[in-house]
Amino acid sequence: MQVIEEFDADLRSTYTVLPRPNKASEGRLCIKGMNAYQHALTGERILYPLAKKDGQFVRISWEEAYVLIGRKFGELRGKYGSDTIGVYGGGSLTNESAYLLGKFARVALKTKYIDYNGRFCMSAAASAGNKAFGIDRGLTNQLADIEQASCIILAGTNIAECQPTLMPYFTSAKEKGAYLIAIDPRDTGTTRAADLHLRVKPGMDAALANGMLKVILEEGLIDESFVRQRTKGFEELRAHLEAQDLGQIAELTGVSAELIRKAALAYGRAATGMVFTARGVEQQTDGYMAVRNFLNLVLLTGKIGKPGCGYGAVTGQGNGQGGREHGQKADQLPGYRLIENPEDRAYVAGVWGIDPAELPGKGVSAYEMMEKVHEQEIRALFVMGSNPIVSNPNANFVEEGLRKLDFLVVADMLMSETARLADLILPVTPYLENEGTLTNLEGRVLLREASRPVSGEAKHDWQVLCDIAKLHGKGAYFTFSSAEDIFNELRLASKGGIADYYGITYDRLKKEEGVYWPCPAEEHPGTKRLFEQSFAHADGKAELIAVNNHRPSEQTSNDFPLYLTTGRVLTHYLTGVQTRRSHSLAARDVESFMEIHPMAAKRYRIEDGELVQLESRRGSIYVRSRYSTDIREDTVFVPMHWGDTQCVNKITNQALDPTCRMPGFKVCAVKVSPLRLEYV
Repeated sequence: MQVIEEFDADLRSTYTVLPRPNKASEGRLCIKGMNAYQHALTGERILYPLAKKDGQFVRISWEEAYVLIGRKFGELRGKYGSDTIGVYGGGSLTNESAYLLGKFARVALKTKYIDYNGRFCMSAAASAGNKAFGIDRGLTNQLADIEQASCIILAGTNIAECQPTLMPYFTSAKEKGAYLIAIDPRDTGTTRAADLHLRVKPGMDAALANGMLKVILEEGLIDESFVRQRTKGFEELRAHLEAQDLGQIAELTGVSAELIRKAALAYGRAATGMVFTARGVEQQTDGYMAVRNFLNLVLLTGKIGKPGCGYGAVTGQGNGQGGREHGQKADQLPGYRLIENPEDRAYVAGVWGIDPAELPGKGVSAYEMMEKVHEQEIRALFVMGSNPIVSNPNANFVEEGLRKLDFLVVADMLMSETARLADLILPVTPYLENEGTLTNLEGRVLLREASRPVSGEAKHDWQVLCDIAKLHGKGAYFTFSSAEDIFNELRLASKGGIADYYGITYDRLKKEEGVYWPCPAEEHPGTKRLFEQSFAHADGKAELIAVNNHRPSEQTSNDFPLYLTTGRVLTHYLTGVQTRRSHSLAARDVESFMEIHPMAAKRYRIEDGELVQLESRRGSIYVRSRYSTDIREDTVFVPMHWGDTQCVNKITNQALDPTCRMPGFKVCAVKVSPLRLEYV
C-alpha cells in the first residue's frame, strides 16, 4: 500500500491510497486498509512523552522519561526482585520489535513475566499445530492452493467481513466447483457464500467435529494408507469415535444428524479439501482440543501436504503469525524454541552473548499476568502495542489490577483505554513511519518499508527498547542502528529452530516479494507447502487424538438465560484504538451493539434499536439492540471493538483453556434488560 500526499489549490493536504500488488492479497485492500492512513496521520497522535502529574498528563522530554523509568524500575527491582516488572506485547508489532521485546524482557530486565495479546488470537491453533504436526504455521500451504480445493470447511471464521481481501480465493474456488461448508452460530457474509451452513451452538465445535469424524469412519472415507504410514494414535481415536452417538451429538450441537452427515460426506468424498479455523473455534475453554479435532479430520482423510489440501488458522492481527514465533510468549524463545528446553536456552544465550543460567524461566500467559498484577506480584508493567484493559476477559478485574500498579508505562501512538491509566506514555511510530518485516498467515515473510518521516518526537519501538536497556547497564547487548540490524540477529537466533528465518534477508525480501519459512539458507527457496513427505515430529508422523464432547465452562441458567458470543465487524479492528480514530470507519459504526433474534427480544421486552443492559456474573455493559434473524434464538452477539461502558470483555468469562491458556471469549451466560427511563 502506498499513501500519496497531494495539495489542492488552498494548499490543504489530501491523500490517495494506492494498493501495491503482492502475491498474497493480489493488490486488494479492505475498507480498513483503505483508511488506515487516517489513524496514522490523525491529530490525536501522541507525539512526545507524557507523564502523569496530579492526575493530568504533561509533556516531558525523552531524557526525563528515561530518568523516571530508570528510577522506578530500579527501585522496584531492588525491593522486590526482577520479576516484579512485567512486559506485555502485541501481535501487530513487526518481527524485529517482537524479537527485541523478548530479548529486552529477559536480558535487560531479567524478568520471566512476558506475554502478549496474541495469546488471545492464535494460541489454541498454534498449540494444536505444534502438537499434531510438530510445527505451527498459519497455513500449511499457499493461499493459491485454495482454488484447487474441492471442499472447504470454514469453522468459526467470518472471512468475508474479517479478512475480505482473502475472500476472492474462496469465491474463485467455488466458481471452479468447490463445496463450501461454514460452521458458525450466526449467519454472516461468509455463511451466505457457503453451500452448507452448520449453525452450531456456541462452544460445541469439538462435538460437531466428532460427529463428522464418526460418519467418515463409518462410511469408509478414511485414507487408510496415509493414516497407517504417516500418523499415530488411530486405534485410540477409532475406539473413541465408535462409541459416539450421532443423535446425542446432534442434540449437543444444535445441528441435525442429517446436516452433520451431509457435511462429512462432502468433505470425506472430495478429492482435495482444506479446513480453516479461527477465533470462533479457538477462543474457547477447549479451543486447543477443538482445533485438534478439526486436524483429525484433515489427517484421517489424508488431505494435507499436497496441492489443494491442507489446514489454515486464519489470523486477524497485522503480524499474528510472526508475532508468536520469536519470543513474546511466556514459554518461548526465537525460532519457536522453548525456554524450558536446555538446548534451546544454550543456543539463544550463545547468540545473545550471555550465560544460559542468566535467562529467566517460563512465565505465565497474558490473562494470568493480569492476575499476578492484581496480586501485586507484578508491581510495574511495560505495555507495548496493546490495550489489555479492553482485550482481556473479565476486564473490570484487569482494570482494578492495573490501578494497583506502582508504575505503568505504555508505548503507543494513540491514547488507548490502558494508556489513560499510565504513569508514563512513550510515543511510538505507526506503520507509515516504521520499517520492518511481517509474516503473513502463509508463513511468508514480507518487508514493509517506511513511506514517511517520523512525526514529532516519536521513536520506533526498537529504539525505545534499546534506550531503556542502556538504563539497566545492558546497552552492549542492544547496539542496533536499524530494523535490518535486528533482523540479522533474529535470523541467527532462529537458525535451526522450527521457524527458521536464517536464509531470509532484506535483499531477498525486496527482490522476491516475500520468502516462506522455514528457510535455512540463503540459497534455499523457502518452503511453500509443508508436510509433503513427513511431519515435523522426530518420527515424521502426525499425532491423532481422541477429543471429548466438551461443554462450555459456563452454562445458561434461569438468572442468565442467553449465551453471549463476541467477534468483529467489517469496519473495525481489535480493540478499536486505531480504527475508531479513522473518521471514515468510525462514521460507519459509531457505537457497539447487541445482535439479538426478534423472537428472543420479544421474550425479554427488547425493542429494536433501544439501549439495553447486558449482564453476566462479572459485570454489565450498555449497548444498543439490533434485531437479526441471522443469529440463534439462544444467543446474542456483541463486537469487541469498543471500551468503557461498551466493552464486551467486562462480561466475558476469564476461564482458560488448560493447554494453551486461551480465555473462553466466545461463550458466557448473560441476561438482557431494556434500559428505559420511568416517568412519574
